[in-house]
Amino acid sequence: MAAKALSFVVGDYVVYPKHGVGRVIELQSQEIAGARLELYVLRFEKERMTLRVPTNKAESVGMRKLSSNVTMTEALTTLKGKPKVKRTMWSRRAQEYEAKINSGDLVSIAEVVRDLYRADDQPEQSYSERQIFEAATSRLARELGAMEQTDEPSAQAKIIDILKAAGHGQAR
Repeated sequence: MAAKALSFVVGDYVVYPKHGVGRVIELQSQEIAGARLELYVLRFEKERMTLRVPTNKAESVGMRKLSSNVTMTEALTTLKGKPKVKRTMWSRRAQEYEAKINSGDLVSIAEVVRDLYRADDQPEQSYSERQIFEAATSRLARELGAMEQTDEPSAQAKIIDILKAAGHGQAR
């Protein structure tokens, strides 16, 4: 059963679930353990990381093109929704948030951003809450920035503006 290779070309922005938005910088052919492998070479600028993904494994690892405008609109609409604060232990919630971020699903990432957002006048977040919030916001902003052809800080500002406009961060 051969996996249908997704067709990415050099210069395409792609989303790799565990690392976020990267760019295809090269298509390589290498011989590894006697087998010829076609590889996508991805560059993640923010992490200064290069990743090689076999073309026949791209789909199974969840690598995908940037989201559609419809999906991005749904994610930005999710930010305007009411935050869902579960009363479970933080360690359990943190695991759930990390799983959502690493899923690569834009709407799930937006849920994490919405649920962990704190306005300036709210109680301070714990270090781990802030780390997860920043990771989710960065992941969402990098994809939004790539889609709108802008930089990550501009995209992050847009996300925060949406959260503030929705009235998030008022005393709960």
